[in-house]
Amino acid sequence: MNTRYSTFIILLLSLVVGLAACRVGRNYERPPVALPNQFGNVAPSDSSIAEMEWKRFFSDATLQQLIDKALTGNYDLQLAVKRVEASQAYLKQAKAAWLPAFNATATANTNFPSKNSFTGMNLSNFNFGDHIEDYNLGVGMSWEIDVWGKIRRQREAAQATLLQSYEGQRAVQTGLVAAIASSYFNLLMLDNQLAIAKRNVELSDTIVQMIRLQKTAGEVTELAVQQAISQKQTAALLVPQLEQGIAIQENAIRILTGELPAPISRTSQLHDFKVADSLPTGIPAAMVSRRPDVRSAEMGLVAANARVGAAQGNMYPSLSITANGGVNAFKASNWFTLPASLFGTVAGSITQPIFQRRALKTQLEVAKIEREQSVISFRQATLNAVGEVSDALIKLDKLKTQQQIAGEQVSTTQLAVQQAQMLFRSGMATYLEVITAQSRALQAELGQADVDRQRLSAMVDLYRSLGGGWK
Repeated sequence: MNTRYSTFIILLLSLVVGLAACRVGRNYERPPVALPNQFGNVAPSDSSIAEMEWKRFFSDATLQQLIDKALTGNYDLQLAVKRVEASQAYLKQAKAAWLPAFNATATANTNFPSKNSFTGMNLSNFNFGDHIEDYNLGVGMSWEIDVWGKIRRQREAAQATLLQSYEGQRAVQTGLVAAIASSYFNLLMLDNQLAIAKRNVELSDTIVQMIRLQKTAGEVTELAVQQAISQKQTAALLVPQLEQGIAIQENAIRILTGELPAPISRTSQLHDFKVADSLPTGIPAAMVSRRPDVRSAEMGLVAANARVGAAQGNMYPSLSITANGGVNAFKASNWFTLPASLFGTVAGSITQPIFQRRALKTQLEVAKIEREQSVISFRQATLNAVGEVSDALIKLDKLKTQQQIAGEQVSTTQLAVQQAQMLFRSGMATYLEVITAQSRALQAELGQADVDRQRLSAMVDLYRSLGGGWK
């Protein structure tokens, strides 16, 4: 018996070694992707701002504190972490697929056959009673040999899915960091605009008093006073509107950090932040390997490619080894009488699917289609990433020009207000010219604050689109 088992094992191992050279599927290779040599007119560089940790890129203490809170309290990020944990569990399962499966069984049954049956007549003839007892305690083993590499491909797909979820978590973090920073800059812009509106209310009050004095002197009519009061009300109307916007923006930031709505203490002002003249972008090829959402799309492609191999393996013969052993007896008193009650079986089988109602072929076709879809998704993610970087660079360039113009416009309109007041006092300008100058100055200052905020947001967009924010 030992010789037979040895011969069986030798033949089985020879078959495994002979078939092990055949592997299903193809190893992953990154598909060709069209990439520019540089982003727009920006010369390529060895470094990129995306390599900076977000704490270095955003040095404001309040902003750092808000981002820290968001990275621990944001619910979208927590969900992303749970998806990573689920993928880790599936990977552990895929790794364990190499191992044999074991099952323990314990059964006890009694059979009362018909007295007219063959079994019942034999029991009666041999005085074995009127029933048959059977007691069994055993361990079963089944082991599928990964001849074609199907299990390896399944593990490869699980590994890629884990990396995809991990990169997805990073993508959520980069988006969250950018959202907090942009929201914070928007909050500071609203603070600035509120201060501008309040200054204009005070200025409007001065103009109203000045025109009232002119009316008392008989130099203007009541219409001029009403026009001045209307301009003051226009500026005053902005105050509650901006206060409302500030409160809503504070609540939005708090929700991003996973906290209940509440005010946010801050000491910085919008003009404290400057955009550097030089923001290195690196090269597009490096961005593809660094940006989390692009990496996530590529890991999805790796997983899809591995699943094609696994689907091919399902169409090939599967080699399995089964074994069972334990104790068996037809009397409870003899159940654990050793070695007489011991039993054992070992078997090897090769199963070739023949007709599965097209299930396996459809599975393979769908896996190939999903791989093609993943290639398209990867290329689309790469194209979107390059486009976002280019858009951010264009915004930074054009908004810099707008900042210069807006600053000059504010200086011009403020000077116009001063001159209009002086000319009005000397009777060389009408009250409408004073009101018009003040209105234009108000709009210019509000516009300048918005342009400053837009350029800071463009800087944040560039940092995120290059793949920064997850370190």
